[in-house]
Amino acid sequence: MGVRRGALIVLEGVDRAGKTTQCKRLVQALRDSGKEAEMMRFPDRTTMIGQLISSYLEKKSNLEDHTVHLLFSANRWEQVPLMKKKLEQGISLVVDRYAFSGVAFTSAKPVNPAEVAGRGGFGDERYETSVFQRAVQQKFEQLIKDPSVNWKVIDAARSIEDVHTEIKTLSENAINIAENQPIGELWK
Repeated sequence: MGVRRGALIVLEGVDRAGKTTQCKRLVQALRDSGKEAEMMRFPDRTTMIGQLISSYLEKKSNLEDHTVHLLFSANRWEQVPLMKKKLEQGISLVVDRYAFSGVAFTSAKPVNPAEVAGRGGFGDERYETSVFQRAVQQKFEQLIKDPSVNWKVIDAARSIEDVHTEIKTLSENAINIAENQPIGELWK
C-alpha cells in the first residue's frame, strides 16, 4: 500500500481567539504521536501578494475592497500546489485561517467579541474592531449551517488545554478518515 494522504485541518476564529496557539500545539502533538504534520498560516505574509496584504492590514496602505478580496484569494491559491503535494505525501496540514475567512473572516460563535477585544494586541490591524468582528461572526454563523462543509464548532472560551484536547481528538479522527480518501475540494 502506498503513502496515506494527509488531512487538511483548518482553524478559523475571531482575531486573538487562540488559533495560532492551538495550531502550534496541535502540530506538536501530532508529531509527538508519530504523525507528519506542518502548520500553514493565511494570509501568508512571506509572498509578494502576502506582503501587499500585510501592508493593507497594518494600515500602511489603502486598497479598494474588491482588490483586497482578490489578494486574499490569490494568496491562498498560490499555495494550493504546495498544499496538495504535502497532502499527497502524507503530511497533515494544520492551517491558521483559510478560505472561509475569505468569505466571512471569522467563525467565532463560541467566542464573545468583547472578550477577545480584551486580549493582547487586539486592534492593531485594520479588521480588529469589535463591530467588524461581530458582523463577520454573523456571516460565519450562516456558513456553519451549510451541510456540505465538515464544521466542528469548538468553545474557545475554555482553557487552552481543554480546547487543545478537543481539537486534538477531532483532528486525529479527521486524519484517520482522510488517509484513505482522495484529495477533494474544500467546499462544494
